[in-house]
Amino acid sequence: MDSLTQIVLGAAVGEAVLGKKVGYKAMIYGAIAGTIPDLDVLSSHFVDTVTALEIHRGFTHSIVFSIFMGLGLGWLVSKWDSEATRKEWSWLFFMSLVTHPLLDAHTTWGTQLFWPLDLRLAYKNIFVIDPLYTIPFTVFLFWAMFQPKGSYKRRKLNNLGLLISSSYMLITICLKGISYHHFKNELVEQQLSYIEIETKPSPLNAVLWTANVEQKDSYLIGDYSFFDTQPISFKSYPKNHHLIAHLKMSTKLERLIHISKGWYTITEVDGQLYFNDLRFGLIEINEKHDQFVFSYLLSEEENGLTISELPKQMTDGKKLLFKLLERIKGN
Repeated sequence: MDSLTQIVLGAAVGEAVLGKKVGYKAMIYGAIAGTIPDLDVLSSHFVDTVTALEIHRGFTHSIVFSIFMGLGLGWLVSKWDSEATRKEWSWLFFMSLVTHPLLDAHTTWGTQLFWPLDLRLAYKNIFVIDPLYTIPFTVFLFWAMFQPKGSYKRRKLNNLGLLISSSYMLITICLKGISYHHFKNELVEQQLSYIEIETKPSPLNAVLWTANVEQKDSYLIGDYSFFDTQPISFKSYPKNHHLIAHLKMSTKLERLIHISKGWYTITEVDGQLYFNDLRFGLIEINEKHDQFVFSYLLSEEENGLTISELPKQMTDGKKLLFKLLERIKGN
């Protein structure tokens, strides 16, 4: 999830664990701990694109990391703050750390919670930024923040924020299940054969859902709003995996394919090859070529294959938001 949501979650968990005893410090330390796992993004400044993708939401989003970092931070804070014991501080930090990847596991990218096992949990039932999850959570946290330390009202407000956000998360899981069955029924009605299907919410909401559908030589992408009255329209994207047949010996490319879980297409534009990760959808559709959220330029150089992520234009977000709002209303 986004940084604000993780700060709010960390602060709320910190308050629930130790707020009654140490007051505002529980929220502060919880908020700090809630941001620490995402420091893995700094790796992009020191390693190549593919390695940075492998590191993202890997070790720092694991139970192992939460345990050792929680113990270390608990020991460190207990050295200058005796208001709580080392065990209590360690429990606060562990809970604020581990709830971060537990939340991220519900997004499309997922988390390697059980590192060092090569297993990434990705339930894909909530978008990385969802105002309906974050805003009520934030309101109750701030309301609780201004209540007296250890008061019943402070504890009740903080718990309400946790309860409401968790309830919304459960609702998104139900909505994912409903949309999934709707997509499957549409494929049957339209007599479209497929190998596999995966669904995910569109940005900022849980009303509009997108499906990636694998066929033998192509992928179908369609979207469905709970306000739709017309059948789902699927658009086909050829896999074009043959375009990179001569690069299959590249370890770096194989790693990128592994990261994408095999959900990718290859496009050739002006003689250049692009690797498109289908899991995160499209930015926009245009006549020349569709722009995916995550596309990577494959450049063959003397020292081997270079893979670089395509930068996103500032105007993309505005276009996406306008189209998104229209599409949510139904077809």
